[in-house]
This record gives sequence, C-alpha cells and structure tokens, in this order.
Amino acid sequence: MNVAAELTGLVERAVEEAQSAGALPDADVVEPLVERPQRPDHGDYACSLPLKLARSMRMRPTEIAQAVVDRIFGPVWLQRVWAAPPGFINFELSGEWLARQVGEIRSAGASFGDVPLGRGRRVQVEFVSVNPTGPLHVGHARGAVFGSALANVLEAAGYHVQREYYVNDAGNQMELFNRSLYARYLQAFGRRVDIPSDGYHGEYLTVLAEDIKKDVDGRFLPPLEEGTAVRELGEMGLRRMLAQIRADMEGLRIGYDVWFSERSLLSGGQFARAMSLLRDAGYLVERDGATWFRSTALGDDKDKVVVRSTGAPTYFATDVAYHFDKFFERRFDRVIDVLGADHQGHVSFMKAMASAIGVAPERLDLLIYQLVTLKRGGETVRLSKRAGDVITVRELVEEVGADACRFFFLSRAADSQMDFDMELAKEESDKNPVYYVQYAHARIAGILRLAGERGIGYDSADLSHLSHEAELALIRKMLHLPELVEQMAVSLSPHHLPHYAVELATAFHLFYQRCRVISSDPDEAAVTRARLQLVDAARVALARCLDLMSMEAPERM
Repeated sequence: MNVAAELTGLVERAVEEAQSAGALPDADVVEPLVERPQRPDHGDYACSLPLKLARSMRMRPTEIAQAVVDRIFGPVWLQRVWAAPPGFINFELSGEWLARQVGEIRSAGASFGDVPLGRGRRVQVEFVSVNPTGPLHVGHARGAVFGSALANVLEAAGYHVQREYYVNDAGNQMELFNRSLYARYLQAFGRRVDIPSDGYHGEYLTVLAEDIKKDVDGRFLPPLEEGTAVRELGEMGLRRMLAQIRADMEGLRIGYDVWFSERSLLSGGQFARAMSLLRDAGYLVERDGATWFRSTALGDDKDKVVVRSTGAPTYFATDVAYHFDKFFERRFDRVIDVLGADHQGHVSFMKAMASAIGVAPERLDLLIYQLVTLKRGGETVRLSKRAGDVITVRELVEEVGADACRFFFLSRAADSQMDFDMELAKEESDKNPVYYVQYAHARIAGILRLAGERGIGYDSADLSHLSHEAELALIRKMLHLPELVEQMAVSLSPHHLPHYAVELATAFHLFYQRCRVISSDPDEAAVTRARLQLVDAARVALARCLDLMSMEAPERM
C-alpha cells in the first residue's frame, strides 16, 4: 500500500465532506501534498493543505485543519490524526499495523517497491549514445549510470521501458574517424602519413590500428584504392569500437535493448518521411542553397540548417528523423533523452522539433547531466595512467569497481556537478557509504544463516511481538520504498536511491544494536521468530534498493 497516496485520498474526501456540511466554505482546493515530516513528534506523515487554503477560505489554517481532522475517520492502520499549529494535519501509523507489514514485504519479495503508476505505457530511455569514435570516459559513465537507474525505476513504477543506444555511425565525425584510423594503419607499416588536423589523435587509435593489422596484415595497403581502404577499414574500426563500448557498459552492469543505427534513418526512409512532414507543415525553407528548419517560429533562438547545400543532412536533420521514428514509427508514449552538458544548447531545438512534428511537449523529456571531477583524496585526477589523456570508464571500473561507480554517480542530482573521490570509493569502512550499505545486507544474510544453522524456523511468527521503537522505525523506513519509487518516476530523479539505501542500512544497524535477534532463552523464542521475519523483510527491502541501482547484494563481506 502506498500510504501517502491513501492519506491524500482521506484528506480530499474530508475536505469535501467539511464543505458539504458547511464547516468549510466553498473554494477551489489544490491537491493535498502528504509528506514525511523531519521531526518524529510531528507523526509519520503531515499535510500542509490548510496553510494553502487559508487565503481563499478566509479562515485560520488551524481551524481548517481541525475541520478536516474531524472528518477523517481513521482506518485501522492509523493510530492518530491531529491538527497542529500553524496549520498542519499530522498522521501517526498504528504500531500493530506496521508490524503486520513485515509479512507483506516478505510476500512481495523481489517486486517489493513496485507501483502501478505507468500502467504499462511504453517509455524509451536513450542514454550515452556517444559517437563510436573513441573510448567512453568518466563523464559518459555518469550519464550511463543515471540513464540505466532511471530505466530501472520506471520499470518498477509500472512502465514498459526500452533502453536504447543511438549509434552515430554516419556523418562527418565517422568520416574523420575512418581517415584517422587509416593514417594510423599506414603508420603501423612504417609509412610517413599525417593524421587529419581535425581528426582523432588519441593513442587508442594506434592500438586499434595495430590490432587490425594483426588480423588483416596488409590488406588495406596500396595498391588498394584509398577510398575503398578507408571505408572498409573504418567499418572494421566501427565494429571494434562498438564492441568495446558494449563491454564497458556491461562492466557497469548496463545492457541495452536496442542499438539503433543512424544510417538506418536514411536507408529505412524515416529521414525522407520526417522532412516531408516538416515541409508540409511549412517549417522548411530554402535559403543559400540549403534547407533550413524554421525553429524560431516555435521559440528556438535561431533557425537551423537541416540539409546542407551539398545535399548532406546535418545532425539536426537526423535528430528530427530519429525522433519521428521514436514517436510515429515505434509509437512510444514517452521518450526520455539523457544528454551531456555539452548538449544544453540543443534543448530548445529539440522542443521546437517535437512541436513541429506534432508531439505534445510533455511526451519528450531532455535530461542534462553535468560534469564529473575525479579525485584521489584531495587531489584532482586529470590524466589516464595508460593513455595520458582522458580517464576511461574501463579504468575507473577496474580501480574502484562497478558498485562504487554506480552508487557515487547516482548520489547527486544529474544537473549538479560532482566530485568522485576514488580513494573513498575503495575504502572498506563505514566512511564509504557503498561499504556501509552492502555490509548491512551481508550482516542480514549472516543472521539468517545462523538461524538456519541452529534450526530456527520463522515462517510462522506472531508479529505482534514487534513493538520496540527500533523495530517500528526499521519497518517505517522499509515502507518508504514504494513511495520513493513513485516520487522518482514522476520527477525522473533516481539520485534519491543511494540516500535511501544509507537511511535503510542505518535503521537496520540501529535495530541490530538495540534488539537481540537470536536468543537462546526458550522464553524469547516467539520474539526471536518475529525478529527473524523482520530481518528477512529488511533483506527484501535492501536487496530491492540495491537492485534498482544495479548493485550487488553480497551475502558475505
């Protein structure tokens, strides 16, 4: 049960009844916001609706709050409802009901935390989508972790989610990659050739060319015509770069449902159909031999060239065709693009483009993630140990592990810049939140193993024995997960997961310190069974949280 949603319904009905009875005047009522208060003496939940209604109803907020409270006839799961200054409605959950939720959590198992918000609607999350012209670096890792965690959350919220990588395998950058690789290939045979000035100069291309040389020897050397050699060698390089990108993503525990080729937009006809749609709507004009999209008519800062005078489409044009394919060919209900900070200026164009092809603005979300600064202790890490330039995703995962990468990259909102302390990420102590959370799961597993070794069964237990403050606090924290999933799905903000994981681990550690779980005293057998069920419920909740972050839930540490 989503408690916050249930309380929202109770408040709405109570306001309607108070208005019908004349206790409250007729006035427009906004949707009540039910939240968890910071202070425990304010109850488990609080609603500030009376403060918002005071002006329109011309009444004191405390009077409005009391009129609402008088008409909330608490269900069995509510212990107490009361009005509090300056105009809050506070709710306290029943301890007996909280204890019974342990069984509900255990029954839910791996689906605990799921909510029916999406009702099966189709959502595509596209993330990373870096040109396959070089290895992924740590900045890309942040977008990868964010996008994959967001997809996990949306699935838990009842959406049918497709994860997609858009492969930019056409256009000028691929041509530069092909020519740069060809130059490196010739250099591998001792030929004196230069890399194109605007090409790719990274050391990784030397390694790639050497690897290809081992497989094909001199197949692409003259007298083979240079254009053919560049094209065929480039295809081999593209396949190998994509294989490396896939491997790097798998190292971060990320899998894609679709790897979508940019070239297919031209060969499949989506580009032509999208341009025809824009032309028929009056958004394309011919100027200076090129075709322009009149995006200023839709609020963009300036018009954009979509087809150059050479007849070649720009990346603006392929973006139009790509999103035409998403919305009209594949018929997604909603599309979410996760973009790097360098795409900030692209947002207004994308919104204009969506409007031009007839897509409602709320169906397209453009989420920008900011830069990452790597640190070792207090020192900024700027260069790769291997290549001497950017730090690659592979290097970072090899040094600190996928779990630390995922947890730390998720721990800040995507639109805020962040520091990633590599030394902290590797530390095996409570200072490292990754270790702290995973140790809680390992401790839980150890308790349940001990119960098994001692032959203590706990499938049937009297949960009314769970009444200690630390026990109820742990249950309250577990019950927060479904609400959090819904909140994150609505706000597209999976960065709350690491913070919740730490809070849940803290609640468990506190319970463990204050409540003896397994007792050898026969008189405590019933309490032991009830607490073992609570421990097992904590296992379910913590494992689900870790799973939403695509992190391991270790049995031993």
